[in-house]
Amino acid sequence: MAFKKTQLAVLVALAVQQLSSTAFAQTAIQSDVVLPGVKVTSTRELLPTYNAPTATSATKIEAPLRDIPQTVNVVPQQLLRDQGARSLESVLKAVPGVGLSHGDGQRDQVTIRGFTAISDQFIDGLRDDALYFRDLSNIEQVEVLKGPASVLYGRGSSGGLINRITKKPGIDKSEVTAQIGSWNQRRAELDLARNYSESGVAFRVTGAVERADSYRSQQFLDREAFSPSLSFKLGSDTSLLLQAEYLSDRRVTDFGIPAYRGRPVDVPASTYYGAANARDADYSQADMTALGFTLNHRFNDQLSVRNAFRHYDYKLDRNNTLVGAVNETALTASLNRTNLRREEDGYFNQTELTQKTSLAGMTHQILYGLEFGKQNKDQVNRSQSGIRTVSLFNPVLPVLPLTVTAAPSTDNLGIMTTSSIYVQDLVALSQQWKALAGVRYDRFEQETRERRIGQANLARTDTAWSPRVGVVYQPAPDQSYYASYSKSFQPSAENFALAANNAQIAPEETTNQEIGAKFDFLDGQASATASLFRLERTNIKATDPTTNRLIPIGVQRTDGLELTFTGELPHGWQIWSGYSYLDTRVTSSPAVDNSDNVTKGVPVQGKRATLTPKHSANLWLTKFLGNGYRAGAGVNYVADRFANPGNTVTLPGFTTVDAMVGYRVAGLDLQLNVNNLFDRKYIVSGHGTVPNLNLPGAPRSVQLTARYAF
Repeated sequence: MAFKKTQLAVLVALAVQQLSSTAFAQTAIQSDVVLPGVKVTSTRELLPTYNAPTATSATKIEAPLRDIPQTVNVVPQQLLRDQGARSLESVLKAVPGVGLSHGDGQRDQVTIRGFTAISDQFIDGLRDDALYFRDLSNIEQVEVLKGPASVLYGRGSSGGLINRITKKPGIDKSEVTAQIGSWNQRRAELDLARNYSESGVAFRVTGAVERADSYRSQQFLDREAFSPSLSFKLGSDTSLLLQAEYLSDRRVTDFGIPAYRGRPVDVPASTYYGAANARDADYSQADMTALGFTLNHRFNDQLSVRNAFRHYDYKLDRNNTLVGAVNETALTASLNRTNLRREEDGYFNQTELTQKTSLAGMTHQILYGLEFGKQNKDQVNRSQSGIRTVSLFNPVLPVLPLTVTAAPSTDNLGIMTTSSIYVQDLVALSQQWKALAGVRYDRFEQETRERRIGQANLARTDTAWSPRVGVVYQPAPDQSYYASYSKSFQPSAENFALAANNAQIAPEETTNQEIGAKFDFLDGQASATASLFRLERTNIKATDPTTNRLIPIGVQRTDGLELTFTGELPHGWQIWSGYSYLDTRVTSSPAVDNSDNVTKGVPVQGKRATLTPKHSANLWLTKFLGNGYRAGAGVNYVADRFANPGNTVTLPGFTTVDAMVGYRVAGLDLQLNVNNLFDRKYIVSGHGTVPNLNLPGAPRSVQLTARYAF
């Protein structure tokens, strides 16, 4: 799997032929090598298919997946609906190579190909790294770009990134949705859109309100989401899109259950280790607002420009109780308590010029980009260890005060400033050969202003080049074979403020070498992908949540294989399936892991990455039965994972089965989903740095959805 590494300090690149989504849907015979005109915007309702033909995340332009020399998993709207997905976690469990973290009970967090993706969240290509649980009411599809992506997105993205594509104006739609489900779950959604094509004005409003209890004792959910958008035609070649979003999310901050003798404790899935008054003492309240615009202008068929801007404001009031230590002799668990406040605001602005041209007899589509951004991240953290001791297997929960009286362990303002320039070229070299290459230069300034007495202010500036190059060979219209190389960087203040223990540490670096193949079947209605890759990240760091100390992990490598098959099959069948094999190891590290309840000083070198199963697989099938009826079922398999870097605590593998039946008549669509059909007991996620924070998965649950279009 070795690739010869090329010197890539260049500002121009060569790349893939861009095809329109309509042309791809036909997957027709390509009679000549011609790129279509530059596309200014795309406002349409996607077809109800599992086989999304295009994606924007990998190239920042709409391009056929088969022409991209990189793995991109597109989770379409139809699959989200059929599976009854209500959270980003439920979406991403169907994506190969993704591992789940509970995100401290207050945010979306996953690993991708064995590496944490805590900061690798984007919305319509703009960074969205605030730490909260996102809502899906305004999301058309979710795109997961695998491997380093700094060439287009800047810092981060070791294993990949997650880009949510929002619902936009340009269609006529009136739809309301009501859901009820297990544990008193109630949710209502609205999607209202009007397109006044004569005047060039269109709007869309989406929103959701949700209330629920939980299979977890003490847990609840209070959520509201609202996202209006408005588009204007400012001329025949110019359009302006205005977007806003608001989200309020309140729930218990749930860190899960501890471990005993190398496994999570054998207690009912409802067992909670925290305050008896958790609704008042262990809650997280997150509020997120954002405003943005996208301005598109086409100068001619060869040249267009896009400017996108997003400003956000985020506030978090997090209070939690968690298990800090376990005494396996006394069979007790010691509880720690934290009050955490975050206040963030920031903006990002991207200007991208797309040029279609012919050079040296080859057709090119060149993307020139500039990005500027600034984020202010204010945080105060107060923690206290050993506030109570409870029984390990039968905890009697204490009533706890809301406020921790300890002096703050963190009290600062982090300021992060980004300025970047990048270029990418998509080129059709010949009828069978295409190429993609690009490079980005980032200047990332980091500053921490301390408010604690005796603590020094910190600052550093990092600069980095991020290259990517790939070639595609297409011997036939339904076959693509590719090879690619890419690189990304992860600075010390990638998402959190600089601290004394990391201010002098240079950015981590990740490289990805990948070969793969993509195939189309049934005239493009179904597709399959296979990728073989090696990812390596140097100088990895992690933070222990119980001590807030930095853990030096070292060099980590993932050798992996991913397979997918999705799309429409004959006789009314639809399929979504995937498999991943991830051999993820810490190949070099001086660190030892002292987090285990009994065994201390365990060397990290040679151990597997946490929260990453060696094998995982999923399969989902639906069938249209006629007369408005449809049915679906799926299976999700996750092999053993490790909870801590020393690999002394194992999260056992599991298999769950889900099912769905639906009926559509006129404008009414009824759907019943049953998740974990056989009521299996399992651990869905962990923290990733310690053994005692493991979240049990949900028992069997039922959800009824009524969707009415009028």
